[in-house]
Amino acid sequence: MSRFPIHDDLTAPQESLPILKGASSAAGQLPNFLGVLAGAPAALKAYTRYRAELRHGHLPRHSAERIGLAVAEHYGSKPGLQLHTRTSRQVGLGIDEVARAKRWDSGDAAEAALLRYLRPLLGDRANFPQHLHEEAREAGWSEEQLLEAIAVLSMESFTAMVNIAGDVPVDGSVEETRVLRAA
Repeated sequence: MSRFPIHDDLTAPQESLPILKGASSAAGQLPNFLGVLAGAPAALKAYTRYRAELRHGHLPRHSAERIGLAVAEHYGSKPGLQLHTRTSRQVGLGIDEVARAKRWDSGDAAEAALLRYLRPLLGDRANFPQHLHEEAREAGWSEEQLLEAIAVLSMESFTAMVNIAGDVPVDGSVEETRVLRAA
């Protein structure tokens, strides 16, 4: 059971409602993560704006999905792993690439260089290896794409942290608090 309430359009604070209604109609069902974030309208607004802006950037979607898989695996976020496994397959990643991304790797040399570049940022940030930046640039990643990749890494880390801290259930699983509220 989630440690945070999973809100819907009946229980969420008024300021969260426009975003929740848009998310529900687009996806068909409100993701548990967004239901949790609805309890903090500022966090929900910041998250949705951040995600929307990054979708208009120059980092390929399949690269962002690889990052999402690696981060979800790093934190042990079951909802994140479920979501990014599904969306990675939708953008054309094969099962082997999904498995590799969870290990911060790829069969594609440029994608592998990007993941190697990002991985230390979740660990010892005081000693970030300069050669990884050079390797990523040599693999063809622009400065803009590297900065967007770092932004995706931070957004996916935030998502995983909320999922872990809140013990947010995987979407589609039975959530007792929702069943009880509906009764």
